[in-house]
Amino acid sequence: MSASVPRLVFAVTTDLSYDQRMQRICASLARAGYAVLLVGWQRPASVPLGPQPYAQHRLRGWFQHGKLFYLEYNLRLLLYLLGQRAAAWACADLDAALPTWLRARLGGQPFVYDAHELFTQVPEVVARPRVQRAWQWVENFIVPRARLRYTVGPALASLFEARHPGCPFAVVRNVPVAAAQSPVGDEPLPAANAQPPTLLYQGALNVGRGLAELLAAMPQVPARLIICGEGDCSAALRQQAAALGLLASGQVEFKGYVLPAALRALTAQATVGIMLLENTGLSYYYSLANKFFDYVQAGIPQLCIDFPEYRALNARHEVAELVPDLAPATLAAALARLLPDGYPGPRYQQLAANCRRARTEWNWQQEEKTLIQLYRNLLGR
Repeated sequence: MSASVPRLVFAVTTDLSYDQRMQRICASLARAGYAVLLVGWQRPASVPLGPQPYAQHRLRGWFQHGKLFYLEYNLRLLLYLLGQRAAAWACADLDAALPTWLRARLGGQPFVYDAHELFTQVPEVVARPRVQRAWQWVENFIVPRARLRYTVGPALASLFEARHPGCPFAVVRNVPVAAAQSPVGDEPLPAANAQPPTLLYQGALNVGRGLAELLAAMPQVPARLIICGEGDCSAALRQQAAALGLLASGQVEFKGYVLPAALRALTAQATVGIMLLENTGLSYYYSLANKFFDYVQAGIPQLCIDFPEYRALNARHEVAELVPDLAPATLAAALARLLPDGYPGPRYQQLAANCRRARTEWNWQQEEKTLIQLYRNLLGR
């Protein structure tokens, strides 16, 4: 490692091909003059890694989920990191934190904690008290030992700071890169009844994402639904859609994992984005998901849960139809307001125009300035 080019190593448990937040972070820091290495995990369905302006490495192992996965990942990550050198060591969330902190401690370099969520409050952890206590211990150990801490939204930052007094958290929001766009007002809107409107969900198919309720509402919604992603609930959701006749009719389509470039193209072609969560823990309630901004960047209104961060953003630029709950009747009624007979109506057109205004502000070109300054301050550049 050249003394003039500080090296940064980031560790995640995700498949690097689909982790858009880490792709943006690592690319921005590489362009800012750092030598960057991103370490992730090889999944059975992983596609070959694409070219990036930073180095990438996938760890391989026998297990893909559960306690044995976390044990194996942490051991393999530590062994790999022991053979690396860096000016700073960073992890995304608690599941990669302990070996990353230990490697930083052994080398006397700073440790960075990037909290993509409040890990101890995600539904899969909240429902298992003993597991939650174990991860809470990890959080209590890790957070005070980080030299730099940042998370995805102001509400989560405040929550972390309240839980860990004296440990400030910066905010680096999970916003997309702004593409070249037409000026506000210049983009044509869909003609009335030109084609059946399309709803798009992108993200994990996990508990608490509102997908079962959305499927239950779909027989009352005159639109198609495309679902991009996989997760713990993939099989159950497909079974529910089949039982409702939504697969046979073609009203619902599951596309599985979609690479970021193809996902952006699908999003741009959609009519309405779906951003629903259930209040199953503080991590979801105070979340600020990347899909909210992805829909805005594509210029499409969205159906969104009325949680604090989304409510605050919608007050600044009204880009979403907010819903107070996930009852199928509530979702169907909200979609009817967005997609009335003779769509697009005045409300849809206004929200779409607001998206085109908001995306000039909510984009990675603005957000990366904060990220780069954080690392400059950390390493004294």
